[in-house]
Amino acid sequence: MSIIQFLRILWARRILVFVALFASVFGAFVVVTLVQPRYEATARVNMDILKQDPLSGGGIDVRNAGVYFDAQQELVKDYSVTGPVVDKLGWLSDPGRIRAYQGRAPNDTRDFRRWLAQQVTDATSTAITSSTVLEITFKSANPVEAKTGAEALRESFMSASLASKQRDAAKLAGWYNEQAEGLRKLAEEAETKKAAYEKETGIVMQSNDTDMDSGRLAALAGQMAMPTANTAMASSSGARLQLAQIDAQITQVAKNLGPNHPEMQNLRAQRATMAAVVAQEDAAARQASSGASGAAALSRVLQEEKTRVISQRDKVERLHQLQAEVDLRRDGYKKTAARGAELALQAALTDSGLTPMGIVLAPNKPAFPNKPLMMGGAAGLGIGLGLGLALLLELLNRRVRGVEDLNLSKEVLCIGVIRSPRPKLGLLRRILGLGPPAVRSAPA
Repeated sequence: MSIIQFLRILWARRILVFVALFASVFGAFVVVTLVQPRYEATARVNMDILKQDPLSGGGIDVRNAGVYFDAQQELVKDYSVTGPVVDKLGWLSDPGRIRAYQGRAPNDTRDFRRWLAQQVTDATSTAITSSTVLEITFKSANPVEAKTGAEALRESFMSASLASKQRDAAKLAGWYNEQAEGLRKLAEEAETKKAAYEKETGIVMQSNDTDMDSGRLAALAGQMAMPTANTAMASSSGARLQLAQIDAQITQVAKNLGPNHPEMQNLRAQRATMAAVVAQEDAAARQASSGASGAAALSRVLQEEKTRVISQRDKVERLHQLQAEVDLRRDGYKKTAARGAELALQAALTDSGLTPMGIVLAPNKPAFPNKPLMMGGAAGLGIGLGLGLALLLELLNRRVRGVEDLNLSKEVLCIGVIRSPRPKLGLLRRILGLGPPAVRSAPA
């Protein structure tokens, strides 16, 4: 089919094309006139994932940013966010919505507030733009309501995000505090067990993880090279210094602990043992001060101390194990209690990590219907529909509209065309070959 034939068909079916065009445009006009407009207002929130936590100093791993953003978008449509929006919009007292709720499906068992919250969810859309900016869009038939809804959604979302963070921190803080309490009891049990073993064996562990007998043996061994009088004086002064340190510890601990506390009883046992050592060293010092017998007495004391240390080596090792358990329990308790205290502070924070961006403006024109777009689209659809119907009717009922339609093949050609004279036709009819041409004949 040539262009001329196609144009002839369109010209012959022009009324059908015009009717289809008019029907489409008129239908679009009726739709844009009668359909309820829909206004959209957008509120933006900046979610800075690189912002560090004010307490722990940590932040969100950028590798998990996609999961975090998806969770935040789902939170916008959660009932904890949409419920307060229903209250802010005043829908609970709207007569029209009350009637619509009363006429809902019988199998819908939701309460009125949740039913309205679902409408808020259906009218809400979210999107992540500029990497960390969350856009919350609310749709409504009223531009003021669209603005109010977008603002309420942003405020409710930020409040729900903060409440969720505080709730999670408080839950973890409670768990850590429970664990810390258990570890504290275990530490007290380990301390009691150690104190009982010290009382049973008479061996006292010093603050430097060395038993008193081993420490005294080391001190005596170091004093053998000193003069007799100085040795006796140094030995006595060293024991008295340790006794004074224990007295100072008892005074300091007594401010916070009762007399029956395991740590207080342990310190008292250490003091009793150290007081006996001081008395023994004072006796040795008196012997040393008598003359040449001091060196022999010191040597005898050193030998006795060495024998004692060797004989109770297994007991000292057991005491080391008990002390290690006490240190382990104390360290676990301190770390767990510190973490619980940190989470408790996080539960009291008022920073949600979200920053509102700009203000929400009421839309000036509806997002739907877009009248120019719908009218233009309807016009294009009408023309396309009219052309399609014209070609379909022509194919179903083919007619001869020109000489070209008579040339069925190369062997069957039109010999001639004879038309009756008619008035002079316009330019378009002459172009389309509809005018009265001269008598033509096919070549012989």
